[in-house]
Amino acid sequence: MSVEAVSRYAVKGSRSTPRRVYGAVGGAGKIAGIALLAIWCLFPPAWMVVSSLKGRADILNNSLVPLHPTLVNFGAIFSGQNNFALALRNSAVIGASTTLIAMVTGVMASYALTRKRFPYRRTALAAILGASMFPSIAILTPLFHVFSDLGWVDRYQSMIVPDVSFSLPLAIWVMTTFFQQMPWELEEAALLDGCSDTQAFWRVIFPLAAPGVFTTAILVFVAVWNEFLIASAMSISPASQPVTVAIAQLTSLSQFEQPFGPQMAAGVVVTIPLVVVVVIFQRRIIGGLTAGGVK
Repeated sequence: MSVEAVSRYAVKGSRSTPRRVYGAVGGAGKIAGIALLAIWCLFPPAWMVVSSLKGRADILNNSLVPLHPTLVNFGAIFSGQNNFALALRNSAVIGASTTLIAMVTGVMASYALTRKRFPYRRTALAAILGASMFPSIAILTPLFHVFSDLGWVDRYQSMIVPDVSFSLPLAIWVMTTFFQQMPWELEEAALLDGCSDTQAFWRVIFPLAAPGVFTTAILVFVAVWNEFLIASAMSISPASQPVTVAIAQLTSLSQFEQPFGPQMAAGVVVTIPLVVVVVIFQRRIIGGLTAGGVK
């Protein structure tokens, strides 16, 4: 090997060394960033679980592991004075009803806004988006007066109707994105084969949009499940209070004790259904979130 070749190889090696160093540093930085993000996201629910297993003597202890694990807090939330089981049923009824109404209406509206051509279509989409940005606190007092006149206060419909009005724009906008990616040639082929518009939609388009519909339904249900402001104003008795309001009104086993432990236990119980749904249907959710990403 000539001297010139050796010098070229040395120069090339010296240039590649910084790149390797930078690549290693960049990889370590990515791992550290992912670890910090995971800790940031997982620490609150982990602390909630740990606190729910602490008794009255240890609840103010900052230890990361409960010294004397106990299920007394879970027993307290399901005691007769808290009616937490009834609150879970109320949240399930309100969430399921709102999700069903919002999805049926949202699917039809988003299909019409995507497939049909009519004047001011974009204006209608902008108006729907603007409605979702309207603060709920601004309409809370008028809604309470209207529902009081109708006799709806402390009933399911006083929470379902406002929840539908706030979740419907989300459903329409998300579903519109999915319907825009649908291969409309299949619908045209179905129409040529003798299907009506309704038959072509339910037999061809809807099965293709099912991942997006399912994902949107999960997002709507989670938003309704966590809603507090309207529920706190419209639900007066335990007969209609959802879990978000019930947690705020929890009492401890002792009359003069702050219910920190029962509140943490209630948070764990409320989170379990959402975690179970996401774990079971994670493939459909991921498929729905990525379905509209490629045109």
